Amino acid sequence: MRFETKAIHSGLSIGNPSKSVIPPISPSTIFEIDADGRREEDLHYSRLANPNRLQFEHLIATLEGGEVAAAFSSGIAAASALLQTLKPGDHVIVPEDVYAGNRKMITDIMLGWGLEADFIHMGSLERIESCIRPETKLIWVETPSNPLMRISDIRGISTLAKSKGIRTVVDNTWPTPVNQLPLALGADLVLHSTSKYFGGHSDILGGALVAKTNDEWWSRIEIVQKMGGAVPSPYDCWMLSRSTRTLAYRMKGHNEHAQKIAEELEKHPKVKELYYPGLPSHPDFELAKSQMTGFGGMISFLIDGSPKDAIKIVGNSKIIKRATSLGGVESTWEHRLSSEGEGSITPKTLIRLSVGLEHPNDLLEDLMNALG
Repeated sequence: MRFETKAIHSGLSIGNPSKSVIPPISPSTIFEIDADGRREEDLHYSRLANPNRLQFEHLIATLEGGEVAAAFSSGIAAASALLQTLKPGDHVIVPEDVYAGNRKMITDIMLGWGLEADFIHMGSLERIESCIRPETKLIWVETPSNPLMRISDIRGISTLAKSKGIRTVVDNTWPTPVNQLPLALGADLVLHSTSKYFGGHSDILGGALVAKTNDEWWSRIEIVQKMGGAVPSPYDCWMLSRSTRTLAYRMKGHNEHAQKIAEELEKHPKVKELYYPGLPSHPDFELAKSQMTGFGGMISFLIDGSPKDAIKIVGNSKIIKRATSLGGVESTWEHRLSSEGEGSITPKTLIRLSVGLEHPNDLLEDLMNALG
């Protein structure tokens, strides 16, 4: 089956004894135990599993090419659960421009639990290798990175990590499996904020981890998911499954619109630098082409002016909403540094744009008017 067909049909029969083509929402927190006693695979309490969560977990695992998946109440809950499988003294290598929420979670929470981390530029395998210690257990990859749109070599990093007995996780939130399949490129795990493109309509909060294999490490992740309790509701899982059925077609629109807008923005005299991996001017264009089938809906650019000028430009839009999230059918943008806080390396005049599914000519008109 091709991706589009998998997205529409995978998981529909799980926990759905009815004749409903679309599985019903199962809000019950408890499930009756059989008269002959409880079996391990039976549903009995919704924190541990419920039909709608099982449906979505099967669906996202299928689309990422993984064996198993775990859904969480947010992207950062999924990221936190992954790090909670490590032990005090374990070391993690993280991109220096990692998503600001994950950076803050690591520095403000996980370091206090005894985890050790190095935040580095991930553009060089030699640099990554030089940071590996005997205690290094995980290499975190975010490609394209948020918000500098740096591209990391998933194949190269995964090969290096395997040679050292280290795991790799790739945050695939921005590309989605429509544009990039990290597990097929050698990664061990994929991380998602499903609030973004999987949800697609800015009305669902969620996260997920997908693993290539169901092994002992995955068992630890499942324990954190079920006993930590940061799980999504049946309704949120049902909504995510519903939205995922259109993911392939929405991403085609995001890809096409962002490419067109990036090409036009790059010519604008007020745009000092523009970062979009689908442009030949991007320093990692060839690497991006080698591991991506589409370049996504996210664009970052620096304006020729001051931070106040960047904030003013964002304030001038009429169609594009001023908001910090991304991946919805509506376009959003922001002066990114205003949202990130301490530790950020984001340039002071950077604007991050999530290109939605409005007509691209309407978006271009709004952008040109906002830039002045």
